Amino acid sequence: MQEDKEMTYNGRVFNGFVMLAVTLLIIPAVVVALIALASSGVFVSDDALIGTIVGCAFATLVLEIILLCGFFVLQPNQARVMIFFGKYRGTFRRTGYFWVNPFMTKKKISLRIRNMDIAPIKVNDKVGNPVMIGMVLVWKVKDTYRAVFDVDAADMPSVSVTSEGKISQTGANGDTVAKALDAFVGIQSDAALREVTGRYAYDEEGSHDEITLRSDGHEINEQLEAKLNERLAMAGIEVVEARLNYLAYAPEIAAVMLRRQQASAIIAAREKIVEGAVSMVKMALDQLDSENIVALDDERKAAMVSNLLVVLCADEPAQPVLNTGTLYQ
Repeated sequence: MQEDKEMTYNGRVFNGFVMLAVTLLIIPAVVVALIALASSGVFVSDDALIGTIVGCAFATLVLEIILLCGFFVLQPNQARVMIFFGKYRGTFRRTGYFWVNPFMTKKKISLRIRNMDIAPIKVNDKVGNPVMIGMVLVWKVKDTYRAVFDVDAADMPSVSVTSEGKISQTGANGDTVAKALDAFVGIQSDAALREVTGRYAYDEEGSHDEITLRSDGHEINEQLEAKLNERLAMAGIEVVEARLNYLAYAPEIAAVMLRRQQASAIIAAREKIVEGAVSMVKMALDQLDSENIVALDDERKAAMVSNLLVVLCADEPAQPVLNTGTLYQ
């Protein structure tokens, strides 16, 4: 488990509305000051007055622009990573309208839960059968320091996983943290899905005690979530849930495997039918013998067993045959 590097920003933060009022009052204050100076006769000529007005206007404009750079809004489940000339000063999480040092870089990062639908990819299972498998991933940022500084967002391409299992890059996304994290999560999810899938067979191969992709989805989801948390912890990301949402044989072997599954299902159904028929025949023989309804020798018992099994196990209704003679004819 990697230690969180995030710390709370403890620098000076001012109410945004108060600072906005102060910023807006600077302009009328400068105008009033210039009028007062002009009325007092300080300026010996009109050129000096005009030069002073132009200089004050330019200085006021520059000051206003600098002050406006300090305002920011923070919504619920958002954070600002504060960086002062390259030095990490902390993460600010309070919601509202604020003003800080205008020279402070304020990188916005979302702490909200996000969904990612990983398109089905082709992976070989434990026994080498190609399968198509996809998943839904729910994740969020836990450590803002790692999310911002440990994931390279410069010229990060847009990444998606195609149905053939290839990583598709669709060009640069810029340097936004959100897109860089999406790309990172997409690639790591693809790798984790391939790793976990390769450990297990799609379906049972002889042993009924082995974990399989088709029958043990809960265990597979738990292992997938653990593997993703291990891979994404380096980027300060926490996996809320990882769940398989698509599982099938690859198209090239799907028809063959479908026939195999159908044959296995038929065999299993036949086993149940035979097991039930044998128990019913045994019950009938035991009841006839215990209640002394009729005495049957071994040959007649064998004939009765044969007839009952045919009736109970046949796919179609049996045709009755009336015996008009004795039981031994």
